[in-house]
Amino acid sequence: MATIYLAILALFRQVSIQHWFPLVGLHVAALLLVPYRYWPAIFVGDSIWLAYVSLTCLDEFGPLWAVINLIPATLYQAPVVWWFLERRKLFAKSEVSMQGLVACALVMATISTTLTIGQLQVTRLPADYVIQYGDLVARILLGNLMGILTIVPIALVLHRSLMVVDGRCVTWIRQALDSRFFLENAFLVAPVLGFLGWIGSRNADAQSAAQMVMFFPVILMALRHGWAGAAVAGAMASLGIMLLMPTRNDPATLHAEAVVAIAISTMLMVGDRLSRLDRHAKDAQQEKDRAIELALRNATLGEAQLRIAALAMDHMRDSVNQTFDTMLSRLRILQPVANDAGYRRQVSATQERIYQLTDSVSPSQLRERGLPAVLVEGTLARTLHEAGIRYWCDLRGPVSFFAQPLQLAVYRMTCEAIADALIARDASDVLVKIRCGSRYGGWLVLMIETKHQAERAQRVDWTVAHRLRFGATGLGRKAIEDRAALFRGQVRERTLHHGRRLMVSLREPYPFEPSMECANY
Repeated sequence: MATIYLAILALFRQVSIQHWFPLVGLHVAALLLVPYRYWPAIFVGDSIWLAYVSLTCLDEFGPLWAVINLIPATLYQAPVVWWFLERRKLFAKSEVSMQGLVACALVMATISTTLTIGQLQVTRLPADYVIQYGDLVARILLGNLMGILTIVPIALVLHRSLMVVDGRCVTWIRQALDSRFFLENAFLVAPVLGFLGWIGSRNADAQSAAQMVMFFPVILMALRHGWAGAAVAGAMASLGIMLLMPTRNDPATLHAEAVVAIAISTMLMVGDRLSRLDRHAKDAQQEKDRAIELALRNATLGEAQLRIAALAMDHMRDSVNQTFDTMLSRLRILQPVANDAGYRRQVSATQERIYQLTDSVSPSQLRERGLPAVLVEGTLARTLHEAGIRYWCDLRGPVSFFAQPLQLAVYRMTCEAIADALIARDASDVLVKIRCGSRYGGWLVLMIETKHQAERAQRVDWTVAHRLRFGATGLGRKAIEDRAALFRGQVRERTLHHGRRLMVSLREPYPFEPSMECANY
């Protein structure tokens, strides 16, 4: 571990300049991500590198500086990192607190700046060397902060993405290349920053403006991908600003660097907040989906129980018929010349009512022939025609290919809307339209239009029409809205000149597949 850290340390040391210190970011990232048991290895690797630097610069800066330089900066930074990890819960519940990370970056940048200024006090300097402490402290503090904000967030992004795939590098590379996050950074952020860098390098007057504009991709990626987008885009923006720096002490570069540091810090916190809100929204949507799924299962269970009840009522109808035949056979023995036509009409009417009640509980034609058959030729259509109500149905699209729960919900809502209008004796004409399609997972729109024509309403047999109330709950629109909610639907109602129009839009809750039990209709 010490050897690996020493090699990375030597690499980062080559890119440190006077006001951009990614080496400090490496220190903080190593302390944050490496387990506590490996911290001594970090101290050892740091000490070996500092011993080499002290020997190299002994004659230039003096022995006192060389001895103090042997103390690794990570030794001072480790307690602060431990406090943020343990007390501030920087990595609580598999999440990173960006507010805590930005605060940690400010504290660590301040500590590193203090150590640098302290070492400067014991450094052997030329007699005529004048130190402008105000400018020096600002430059070093900004450089330390930029180094931390450049390295630490992107290291967290890499670490968390590797944890998702359990450290499998091949899987990680494959998922990264296929992700929208990588594609937007590679083909949107990088080209924009490269274009700005090209403009700044070709035109000295536009160089400062190009550096300042480089923080816009940071904002864009933070809004799209949260703090991870701000981390990667911020690292690339920092690198672009450094590449455009004309001199080692360029004030315009310092200003641009300050703007990007503020942008990265702000966007990390804003992106973290957006990520949390997005997770909460996804959790709420998942809870809603689970609730709808549970409601659908309960509705399916209820329909299964109704189907069993309907089968029992069918058996009861057969039993009534057998009992009647037995009674008539006994009656013929007692009264051979008795006329049983009246009895047969009464029993036939009773059986018809039992059939209508059974069909309202669980329509058999819907199970056997699909929704078009039950709407066009079923009990609903026959009862309305028998009552003298003008009824017609217009269906377009693969209605029979939808799942059975959705077809049954459409039938229930149709009966509910028509029964609600008939109870108020406000319908002499009924039109049912259905439009559906298989795109976007399957969609269906149901329109029920009821009109009141005074002349035709006088000829309506409302007693027969009220039989349809057995197939409805009596709750009217409330029941329709509740059924539509199970299928992510919406209900809209519009008042017409002589009636009303109810429209229900539904979505297929399952992947759209042909329903084989009704595909032959």
